Amino acid sequence: MIMDEFPLAPDETLDDLRCGGLRIIQRRDGYRFSLDPVLLCAFARIGAGESVVDLGTGSGVIPLLLARRTAAGSIVGVEIQEQAADRARRGAVLNGLAERITILHRDLRDLRSALAPESRDVVLSNPPFRPTGTGKIAPGDERAVARHELAGGLEDFLAAGQYLLKQGGHFYLIHLAERLAEILSAMQRLRLEPKRLRCVHSRLGEGARLVLVEGRKAGRPGLTMAAPLYIYEGEGYSAEVLAMYGD
Repeated sequence: MIMDEFPLAPDETLDDLRCGGLRIIQRRDGYRFSLDPVLLCAFARIGAGESVVDLGTGSGVIPLLLARRTAAGSIVGVEIQEQAADRARRGAVLNGLAERITILHRDLRDLRSALAPESRDVVLSNPPFRPTGTGKIAPGDERAVARHELAGGLEDFLAAGQYLLKQGGHFYLIHLAERLAEILSAMQRLRLEPKRLRCVHSRLGEGARLVLVEGRKAGRPGLTMAAPLYIYEGEGYSAEVLAMYGD
């Protein structure tokens, strides 16, 4: 598809995700795609034909990656910001994946009018990491909402997952390591039993910066600790991270 047939707004850019030829539409001065969705999608286990929801999809990176890399059935991205949701929809069309991806402009705290309860096999989320009142609020609403819990906190994301998942369904989350105790406590409270945990380190010898967590709705207790993931080796990405970008 040539750009004359798919025009961008003056404040938008078209960027290469470096994953299977995928491209993403982003706002030039808004929140920009990072490594986190790639790590989350590589961590998630999604079976053929399974129904998936991404909470807080932004410009639609996670639905694009899953549609290209897995045999998932329906993939729904939920996004509260109208312009970001519009970019995600156009991105699905641009990449030829609109038949598999649906983008909903919706507040994840109010999904009952849009999505049925206990109707999905898998829910993923790369939510805002910072509670309101902590850290520096980024200029511009889009980056602020993406980075700070202005439109729903951690428990709101988990509660939405609990609402959507079938019994035995799986929830996948990437978040700050410093909030791990809060994450595990909230998951258990909402009957999303933590089943698998992987710590993400920038380099060997450094403390964990992020955590990847898998929970199972109404699952039995029992948590598996996966081997640590190191993002960098030498001057570039580690071999494992580079493999996540491979076709």
